[in-house]
Amino acid sequence: MQSHEIDYKIIGEGVQLVEIELDPGETVIAEAGAMLYMEDGITFTAKMGDGTNPKAGLFDKLLAAGSRVITGESLFITHFTNQGYGKKKVAFAAPYPGTIVPLDLKELHGNITVQKDAFLCAALGTKISVTFSRKLGAGFFGGEGFILEQLQGDGKAFVHAGGTVIERYLNNESLRVDTGCIVGFEPQINYNIEQAGNLRSMVFGGEGIFLATLRGTGKVWLQSMPIGKLISKLSIFSSNTRKEGGTGILGKILEG
Repeated sequence: MQSHEIDYKIIGEGVQLVEIELDPGETVIAEAGAMLYMEDGITFTAKMGDGTNPKAGLFDKLLAAGSRVITGESLFITHFTNQGYGKKKVAFAAPYPGTIVPLDLKELHGNITVQKDAFLCAALGTKISVTFSRKLGAGFFGGEGFILEQLQGDGKAFVHAGGTVIERYLNNESLRVDTGCIVGFEPQINYNIEQAGNLRSMVFGGEGIFLATLRGTGKVWLQSMPIGKLISKLSIFSSNTRKEGGTGILGKILEG
């Protein structure tokens, strides 16, 4: 299915949003709850599936929805369509501070692998599927890097990341990365989980027991502050604040 051609503008710095401009009849798909605003004339429908296979039966739709549950996402993907006259805009916001990364799948060989919670929105015609690391080590030790998502198509897709995004091009090289810091990589990049170092380094180095290794030739995207690390640091800060005799504003927020 050929993807719809959409125009976009990324707005903001700390907590970004992407504004999509749709021609009449064009559709953009997005994670449930990501929409920030939409102009009159745009309608939305929650569907079990990305719309790339309109003839899919109930079983196929349930299977696709079930795979999304594994990634921690909603059962449904929301479809936003311009059914009005003239160009209309709809905007989607990232769920936490960081950066929105635009990806032109046509320029990325039609396929990119991203972290399981990175997808934000994409042109209709983009196929979203779950993939697992084929390496046993990744399954046991990769943590959030074990379950990944594949975005396939020839249109534009948008992913979000925590903190600053670094784009690297590997030229038959290897790069070792914290598993949570990977945003995405091209399909020709080999992904695996490997031991971080010797026993002393693993226990006292503070970098974890295992690291992700990316090998090959192609683009990779990294994030400086994954949401899991941010939550962990905030929890430690809140705990230390309570031990010192006061919760403070942050501690009260985290306590609910």
